[in-house]
Amino acid sequence: MKIGFRIPSITKRISARTSVSRVLRQNMGLKMPNGYGWVSNPKKFLYNKVYNKTSKGCLINLAILITMPFLLLFLILIIL
Repeated sequence: MKIGFRIPSITKRISARTSVSRVLRQNMGLKMPNGYGWVSNPKKFLYNKVYNKTSKGCLINLAILITMPFLLLFLILIIL
Protein backbone atom coordinates (compact mmCIF):
# COMPACT_ATOMS: atom_id res chain seq x y z
CA MET A 1 0.00 0.00 0.00
CA LYS A 2 1.35 3.40 -0.94
CA ILE A 3 1.79 6.01 1.78
CA GLY A 4 2.16 9.64 0.75
CA PHE A 5 0.81 11.76 -2.06
CA ARG A 6 -1.80 10.43 -4.47
CA ILE A 7 -1.03 10.89 -8.15
CA PRO A 8 -4.17 11.71 -10.15
CA SER A 9 -4.74 9.66 -13.32
CA ILE A 10 -7.08 10.90 -16.05
CA THR A 11 -7.33 7.47 -17.70
CA LYS A 12 -8.40 5.78 -14.45
CA ARG A 13 -11.03 8.46 -13.87
CA ILE A 14 -12.48 8.01 -17.35
CA SER A 15 -12.42 4.21 -17.21
CA ALA A 16 -14.15 4.20 -13.82
CA ARG A 17 -16.95 6.47 -15.04
CA THR A 18 -17.55 4.49 -18.24
CA SER A 19 -17.30 0.91 -17.00
CA VAL A 20 -19.99 -1.61 -17.92
CA SER A 21 -20.61 -2.65 -14.32
CA ARG A 22 -21.17 0.98 -13.28
CA VAL A 23 -23.68 1.55 -16.07
CA LEU A 24 -25.60 -1.60 -15.08
CA ARG A 25 -25.67 -0.62 -11.41
CA GLN A 26 -26.82 2.93 -12.15
CA ASN A 27 -29.54 1.97 -14.64
CA MET A 28 -30.96 -1.06 -12.83
CA GLY A 29 -30.96 0.49 -9.35
CA LEU A 30 -28.64 -2.11 -7.82
CA LYS A 31 -26.76 0.46 -5.76
CA MET A 32 -26.37 0.21 -2.01
CA PRO A 33 -26.83 3.27 0.21
CA ASN A 34 -23.75 5.28 1.18
CA GLY A 35 -21.88 3.80 4.11
CA TYR A 36 -22.77 0.16 3.36
CA GLY A 37 -19.56 -0.69 1.51
CA TRP A 38 -18.50 -2.99 4.34
CA VAL A 39 -21.47 -5.25 3.55
CA SER A 40 -20.71 -5.81 -0.13
CA ASN A 41 -16.90 -6.02 0.10
CA PRO A 42 -15.37 -5.85 3.60
CA LYS A 43 -11.78 -6.33 2.40
CA LYS A 44 -12.02 -3.40 -0.02
CA PHE A 45 -13.75 -1.30 2.64
CA LEU A 46 -10.91 -1.87 5.14
CA TYR A 47 -8.22 -1.21 2.50
CA ASN A 48 -9.85 2.08 1.46
CA LYS A 49 -10.30 3.15 5.08
CA VAL A 50 -6.58 2.69 5.81
CA TYR A 51 -5.53 4.23 2.48
CA ASN A 52 -7.62 7.36 3.00
CA LYS A 53 -6.25 7.82 6.52
CA THR A 54 -2.57 7.42 5.51
CA SER A 55 -2.43 9.41 2.28
CA LYS A 56 -3.57 12.80 1.06
CA GLY A 57 -4.13 14.41 -2.30
CA CYS A 58 -1.33 16.33 -3.97
CA LEU A 59 -3.71 19.02 -5.22
CA ILE A 60 -4.68 20.03 -1.67
CA ASN A 61 -1.19 21.36 -0.97
CA LEU A 62 -1.23 23.26 -4.25
CA ALA A 63 -4.54 24.89 -3.35
CA ILE A 64 -3.20 25.89 0.05
CA LEU A 65 -0.08 27.43 -1.51
CA ILE A 66 -2.15 29.42 -3.99
CA THR A 67 -4.71 30.75 -1.51
CA MET A 68 -2.32 31.52 1.37
CA PRO A 69 -1.08 34.91 0.04
CA PHE A 70 -4.65 36.06 -0.60
CA LEU A 71 -5.69 34.99 2.88
CA LEU A 72 -2.79 36.87 4.46
CA LEU A 73 -3.57 39.97 2.39
CA PHE A 74 -7.21 39.78 3.45
CA LEU A 75 -6.25 39.52 7.13
CA ILE A 76 -3.85 42.47 6.83
CA LEU A 77 -6.55 44.61 5.21
CA ILE A 78 -9.01 43.76 8.00
CA ILE A 79 -6.50 44.70 10.70
CA LEU A 80 -5.68 48.05 9.04
